[in-house]
Amino acid sequence: MPTQIDLLRHGETVHSGRYCGSTNHPLTRTGWMQMWQAIKNRPIEWQQIVTSPLVRCADFAEAIGQRYAIPVTYDERIQEIHFGDWEDRSSAELMHTNADALACFWRDPFNHPPPNGEYLPVFMTRVLSAWHAVQQQFNGQKILLVTHGGVIRIIICHVLQFPLERMLEIKIEHACFKQIQINPGQSPQAMLISGLQSQSEHCVK
Repeated sequence: MPTQIDLLRHGETVHSGRYCGSTNHPLTRTGWMQMWQAIKNRPIEWQQIVTSPLVRCADFAEAIGQRYAIPVTYDERIQEIHFGDWEDRSSAELMHTNADALACFWRDPFNHPPPNGEYLPVFMTRVLSAWHAVQQQFNGQKILLVTHGGVIRIIICHVLQFPLERMLEIKIEHACFKQIQINPGQSPQAMLISGLQSQSEHCVK
């Protein structure tokens, strides 16, 4: 039996538009509406919900879990990347104080992390550790991961073998929903993501 893992990014938050990795801002009313809309026409068949412990993910995960009697597990490994000195600051602000560093980060985040921020290889390692653990623990089940844009980008890069250095080209909007199916005996490259037909056609823009 295949394992199905659905990825749901949180909706709009208070202070959206800022670098909020570990900063724990809640959802706005619009953010809540975006997330409910994202699952509105989908069958609620999840047997387990795994969520980032940050409130912009966890609050909605708990709401779904309570409404549909689905157990919820918290996993710190699927928290957003930590942006260091850039936490809770906007790109516009950083253009005045860290323009060169910001340009380097957007051009090559793999080799140019934010000052005192989490290195991308470290972030990738912890995210993929959670990714593989979820597959092993909930093999053959349907799982919902409520998480962050950076986490979803890492997983998509891993599944589609897309260069990690170009992960910021992958567009993950608020309340973005992606579905991955893992068939028994298949390699990671054989996973299927709904709506992503090929590297040239997926959400890399």
